[in-house]
Amino acid sequence: MPNTPRPAGACILLVDDNRHGLIARKALLEELGYQITTAQSGEEALVLFSAGQFDVVVTDHKMPRMDGCELIRRIKLARPATHIILLSGFVEPLGLTEQTTGADVVIAKSAGEIRHLVRSVDRLLHQRVPRKPAAAHREAPRPRAARAN
Repeated sequence: MPNTPRPAGACILLVDDNRHGLIARKALLEELGYQITTAQSGEEALVLFSAGQFDVVVTDHKMPRMDGCELIRRIKLARPATHIILLSGFVEPLGLTEQTTGADVVIAKSAGEIRHLVRSVDRLLHQRVPRKPAAAHREAPRPRAARAN
C-alpha cells in the first residue's frame, strides 16, 4: 500500500447491493483513515450524495433497478468534477472502461481489487485539478513570426 499521506477526513461514498462486499471495503478504507458512508442501492446513493459532500464515490456496476453506469451518469450531471470508481466482476465481458462508463477508474473484482482500489482512491484524492479531456492537453499552435521585408 502506498506510503503517501492520505488527505485528512476524506469522505467516500461506497455503493454496493452486496452487504458483505460493502462491509469489507468500508472496514478497509476506514482503517486507512477515510470517512465512509455506505448505500445499498443507486437510489439510496443519490439521496446521500445530494445531501452530502463526497471526495470519491465507489460503486458496484451490477445492482437492481439502477446499475453503476446510470448512477455515474446522474452523479456527473449533478457534479461533473466528482471522482468515481466503478467496480465489477464483469469488466472485460461487458467492455467496461473509463470511456464507456464515465468513471475515472474501472476496477475488476479480483484478488488484486483491494490494492487497486486503495491506489486509485489515493491517486484521485491527490489530483489537484479535475481531469480534462485529452484534447485539452494539446498545445495551441504558435503564431508564426512575421517576415521582415
